Amino acid sequence: MTADTLPSVETAISIPRWRSLLFVPTHVPRFVETAHERGADGVILDLEDSVPHDQKGEARRQVPECVAKVGRKGASVLVRVNHGLRALAADLDAAVIVGVDALVLPKTDSAEWVLEIANAVSELERERSLPMGRIRFLAQVETPGALQRLAAIALAHPRMVAMALGPEDFSAAVGGSPEFDLLLAPNLSVLFAARAAGLLPLGFVGSIGEFSDIDKLREAATRARRLGFVGALAIHPTQVAIFNEAFSSSAQELEWAHRVVAAQTDFSARGRGAFALDGKMVDAPVIQRAREIIALAPQAKLDV
Repeated sequence: MTADTLPSVETAISIPRWRSLLFVPTHVPRFVETAHERGADGVILDLEDSVPHDQKGEARRQVPECVAKVGRKGASVLVRVNHGLRALAADLDAAVIVGVDALVLPKTDSAEWVLEIANAVSELERERSLPMGRIRFLAQVETPGALQRLAAIALAHPRMVAMALGPEDFSAAVGGSPEFDLLLAPNLSVLFAARAAGLLPLGFVGSIGEFSDIDKLREAATRARRLGFVGALAIHPTQVAIFNEAFSSSAQELEWAHRVVAAQTDFSARGRGAFALDGKMVDAPVIQRAREIIALAPQAKLDV
């Protein structure tokens, strides 16, 4: 990794809070126009799967206007690029602009691939006098081969900020169906790699396409948060509110977490690192969980 691939100190960006990231096909105006009203923490302007090949050129031309529209209420703006080299080059030319916070990299299968894209983005930032390193990467893991290289992918470059399993593509790649038994292990692998690298682990164990069964989706999102995930990608607006709720702390959780932190401050002043609260032992891991619950409160900044 060369020095010019690193974000500058002046443009260091804090880790975002992405409970919900809503996919929007860039070439469909009616979806773009209403995306800012859906309540998602971030909007992903898609240039990949949802855009037919013969409309990708027009979608790229619309990116600057779409970025301004979907970010009107302060949501993060992401752009999902294509994986093929020719399409990727055109996508980067369109997407590395003011207002874009991150790129979603589909089918990420190696650290080398992440580095190649990072170097290309750095070149475009320099040419366009954009802040160096501001645009971050969300890597989608969608092949079984990538599972063997998750740690390297997560640590590939400082632009990396989040990782997520692509359940549909991954299931197709292994010749299976996107069901719990198949997706649990790879989701956990992504979770562990992301956490170890200080990235946001995004996702839930199940098919992203099953948006009509609200109860099933809420259960899956709630389970995902208990596992350690902090948010998920949505392909339909109805998923956004469910994810926002599932990946936020409840009032009861917050009350407990604040009492833990307050007690920890008190006992630390007395030279004690462990103490009892509500009949249960509290030590460093419990305090860490309490602080993350506070970080998941509305308007809080997440610190993994």
